[in-house]
Amino acid sequence: MNEPIASFVFNANMPRVVFGAGSLAQLPREIELLGARRALVLCTPPQRASAERVAELLGERAAGIFDGAVMHVPLEVARQARERAKELDADCVVAIGGGSTVGLGKAIALESSLPVLAIPTTYAGSEMTPIYGLTENGIKKTGRDARVLPKTVIYDPELTMTLPAGLSVTSGINAIAHAAEGLYAQDGNPIVAMWAEAGIAALARGLAQLADDPLDAAARADCLYGAWLCGAVLGNVGVALHHKLCHTLGGSYNLPHAETHTVVLPHALAYNAKAAPQAMQRIARALGAQDAAQGMYALARKLGAPLALKDIGMPEGQTERVIEIALQNPYWNPAPVEAAGLRVLLDDAWHGRAPSVS
Repeated sequence: MNEPIASFVFNANMPRVVFGAGSLAQLPREIELLGARRALVLCTPPQRASAERVAELLGERAAGIFDGAVMHVPLEVARQARERAKELDADCVVAIGGGSTVGLGKAIALESSLPVLAIPTTYAGSEMTPIYGLTENGIKKTGRDARVLPKTVIYDPELTMTLPAGLSVTSGINAIAHAAEGLYAQDGNPIVAMWAEAGIAALARGLAQLADDPLDAAARADCLYGAWLCGAVLGNVGVALHHKLCHTLGGSYNLPHAETHTVVLPHALAYNAKAAPQAMQRIARALGAQDAAQGMYALARKLGAPLALKDIGMPEGQTERVIEIALQNPYWNPAPVEAAGLRVLLDDAWHGRAPSVS
């Protein structure tokens, strides 16, 4: 039986997208279209070589490289990058890498309004959203601001060919989390629901193929396409309990971002299963599973992804502190956010058990 179409409001807010193998070569043209003349290139320390390749492509339009991007965008790093952009008289930033680097570009744009051009090399999806995050004194604060949404995104599957298998998996499941929560978002709509289901299906398909052959070009393109759709979902609707918990865990305990999303997602889906049955049906269908939460857990386990918070650096005995933070300014969620349910969720996630049936 088809779902009835309810009333909705839809106002697309998306960057220009250039997608395809070899599309990095279009970078100089895209910078010119932005009207920019001096680009500061951002990266993490391990991706310095990629940033140098970008700077070489830009030629005299490259103002310099800042290679200090790190997870969760510490406030002091954001300040350093802003000062560097100012010193070099940069009029745009080019962020090549994953969510940490794109997040740093957003932090610069938040204060300076410099346009951001993003070149994703993972499946994080941050490049499609106006959401930013900054961490100060162990607390990660997030917000939405149109100034931080990249103006242009270049998706080149060739840049993901060397992404390690483990990181490919966790990055892809991180993207799936964006789409999954978009399916039961308070401000969801049928267009976003189509993006979400297609994005989850593309990533599930592509990740399974990469498990057999990490150099499968078609699978890499599938994953990047899925990441684009999942990121677009996140950029157009709100998030719920899953993202609140991941922001709390990541910011407070410096846990790796994608791995945290990977571990928590099945449990957050189980928590919301009864409150959002249509969303769960779509997620299960996209995964080719009978149940959304159990199917997500099974996919992560099959792909060798981390399943337990304790295995990615979460100390024992922190459940009550996490609950306290998560209950402060809670995000809207289809199921009531209550301490008792969170204890079960977090205990299962810490130990790596299959999600409890709600």
